[in-house]
Amino acid sequence: MAGGERAKGLRKSCILLIVIAGMERFAFKGVASNLVTYLTDVVNMSNSSAAKTVNSWCGFTSMLPLLVALMADSCWERYSTIMASSFLYVVGLVAVTSTALAWAWSPPSSTRSSSFLLWSLCLISLGQGAYNPSLQAFGADQLDGNDELPCGKEDQKSDKKSMFFQWWYFGVCSGSLLGVTLMSYIQDTFGWVIGFAIPTIAMVTSIVFFSYGNQIYVYRPDGEFDGNPFHAIIQSIKSTLSKLTTSRITLPDENAKMVELELQEKPLCHEQLVANNKSGTSYMLENAKLVLRLLPIWTMLLMFAVIFQQPATFFTKQGMAMKRNIGSDFNIPPATLQSAITLSIILLMPLYDKILIPISRMVIRNDKGISVMQRMGIGMFLSIIAMIIAATVETKRLEISRKIQIQDSETEQETIQLSIFWLLPQYILLGISDIFTVVGMQEFFYSEVPVRMRTMGFALYTSVFGVGSFLSALLISVVEVFTSSKGRPSWFSDDMRKARLDKYYWVLALASAVSLLLYIILCKWYKSRRDLENGSCK
Repeated sequence: MAGGERAKGLRKSCILLIVIAGMERFAFKGVASNLVTYLTDVVNMSNSSAAKTVNSWCGFTSMLPLLVALMADSCWERYSTIMASSFLYVVGLVAVTSTALAWAWSPPSSTRSSSFLLWSLCLISLGQGAYNPSLQAFGADQLDGNDELPCGKEDQKSDKKSMFFQWWYFGVCSGSLLGVTLMSYIQDTFGWVIGFAIPTIAMVTSIVFFSYGNQIYVYRPDGEFDGNPFHAIIQSIKSTLSKLTTSRITLPDENAKMVELELQEKPLCHEQLVANNKSGTSYMLENAKLVLRLLPIWTMLLMFAVIFQQPATFFTKQGMAMKRNIGSDFNIPPATLQSAITLSIILLMPLYDKILIPISRMVIRNDKGISVMQRMGIGMFLSIIAMIIAATVETKRLEISRKIQIQDSETEQETIQLSIFWLLPQYILLGISDIFTVVGMQEFFYSEVPVRMRTMGFALYTSVFGVGSFLSALLISVVEVFTSSKGRPSWFSDDMRKARLDKYYWVLALASAVSLLLYIILCKWYKSRRDLENGSCK
């Protein structure tokens, strides 16, 4: 059926997988969003130690898909990978729940109990490392074949792929919203045992739903795309190093030579690819080079990922030092303000297609509106504005705190009469930036990697946040060393009256601005995979 005659909606299998992805996010956010409070209040960690632990765990969780995806694309079948990894995921959630149950009876008194918690979190990371990219790649497999091919004539006019990624992120954000708001309230009000048990039950339910969808799933055979992507990447690196050292190009054999010359002059379409795939490793080497050339763009996105870590760590601690009560009885859990991010995404995502895209089409005279790379750049810019607002609000909070200290030097009160709702603008702006950058990243990495390495594409996207988490933890450590010298309190002091989070936010804003500038320069020189392959599909 022609592209214009195809049904505009998504397959039932896509919709089911979007619901399952939302349930997984509910389970993960139900644990992760308030974890910093659990570590400080129950495990008795300091603010900086808890923040570094959460950042390191989130980084480890987001980095694992990059390692697992190579095996998933090369050796494993996606359905089996999802089922096996979901089992590990559930075991990790059960283990975390058991720590809360044990500590409800007796407080943690040794490093052994804390180590068990960390190992439990690592089990969740291992499960999610294979689960998330495989589930999303499996969801993308449900798209029609014409939407899947990068060089199909109808693909340029079809926006079904963009629709899938937007609704996927919509489902993910809906699950995150429930996980942050509902579970933060339950954990603060009813305790951590039930607060961790509910996400575990949700994950088990999602596995049941996934197994019931067997009859409607589309299973893409991998036989058309033979070759080991991991081996190809290694060979590509060796080939590049060899060219740099010998200053000449060597071709392995006659058949590979014909394929390589053909790739240079006229890139292969899908039909040509299947016909020529048996001729050697040259095609896989070209695919590996396509992945490696994404690394500069990947690097420039890291500062966005660092900013992405702040709501679950320092934004939450910032909120704990502000007025949180509504009426006389109800106190807002600070972690629930993270829901403003997901709520703004859910409310504003439909407006992206209905308002922004039509306006951008008229302005830049492009049928698709803004490009994926422009979309990511806009989100990066908005995240910088969010950090500037966060720094300004924190400066105001500190000014009020100092005035209270001057008026009453003996007071020990950290909480001030500045409403926690002053933090809402920075949360909402980060949510809007996510609509641009996060959805753009998913589509960018999915579209720019070879078809056989689609799981790797999603892993590249998640690894941005993994490395960003580690980079955030490293920044905290470096800043803490430099600011706590000579007996001065650290910028991350446990006493929020002495902490200087405003200065840290300014550092993040400045570093992100430099990253955005370099990103814009790189975009000027970057050519998409479709541009490189256009000549063969006309």
